[in-house]
Amino acid sequence: MRLGLALGYWGRGPDPGHVALAQEAERLGYDSVWTAEAWGSDAFTPLTWIAAQTSRIRLGTAVAQMAARSPVTTAMHALTLDHLSGGRMMLGLGLSGPQVVEGWYGRPFPRSPLTATREYVEVIRQVLRREGPVEVAGRFHSHPYNGPDGTGLGKALKPITHPLRADLPVLLGAEGPKNIAQTTRIADGWLPLYWSPLRTDVYEASLTDVPEGFLIAPMARAKVCDDVGEGLLPVKAMLGFYIGGMGHSARNFHADLMARMGYGTEARRIQELFLAGRREEAVLAVPDAFADEISLVGPRARIAERLELWRKGPVTDLLVLAPDPHTLRVLAELNA
Repeated sequence: MRLGLALGYWGRGPDPGHVALAQEAERLGYDSVWTAEAWGSDAFTPLTWIAAQTSRIRLGTAVAQMAARSPVTTAMHALTLDHLSGGRMMLGLGLSGPQVVEGWYGRPFPRSPLTATREYVEVIRQVLRREGPVEVAGRFHSHPYNGPDGTGLGKALKPITHPLRADLPVLLGAEGPKNIAQTTRIADGWLPLYWSPLRTDVYEASLTDVPEGFLIAPMARAKVCDDVGEGLLPVKAMLGFYIGGMGHSARNFHADLMARMGYGTEARRIQELFLAGRREEAVLAVPDAFADEISLVGPRARIAERLELWRKGPVTDLLVLAPDPHTLRVLAELNA
């Protein structure tokens, strides 16, 4: 199991320690570093900044939101950064949800998410292969555009720039069972949002036909500390926000996932509190047991014991949300 460093997205402003943390991860032998986006900082610019100040560590987006860019624009970002970094780029993609897609990006959330995802990936694959002009007659993505409001003058094109790698890895941040199963067929890897090594059966049916070399790369917050309860607070804060606020009360993929993992009643309570404006209570309503299952928190010996559970399962890459170099170093030592 390889280790990756997950840096997430910016809050109010850039974290001045991210580059140094990525450099330390590279020195410790971490395989990859990942950036993200929500509705503020983008995923590609910080990753490019890190690429310029590292030399070996692979570079991933976890995740770049599909609604933010047309698929050819995303492909342009990926092939450009792949060239500039000497072939270190990995493209992680995600649909996000209706609240963000319609509220932030100002476009409709696709009524058939699986079809939209499949078409998006197909366009990117065609760009990267550069075998001919990009031609997709899709429901959500058509190249050239052939909609009723078009001029009819569109021309199928292939990229001017020759991509460095036709097989640049594409990973998907899928959550629903059907979406995960499709991911194993159309992508090179999967980026689970929550992964519990105690509940791998939750995903078993979706992962029955995983091809050889397929990446399974979940994120887990890690913190070496004496007080487990205190160390879990950032995990619970993240869960409270995602389950309570990242979606509508009637449609929240993160809450649905928590329910499938055995915490349906708790997920509904978190949503109720968060949407009522009682955010601190929502965070405290997150069960310690659930936060603990999906993270690596506590003294070194405890983390070592729990890390073995992750190593025994199908996870190929553990993407660590670690706030400090000491935690990164301990995990590198334990995983050696």
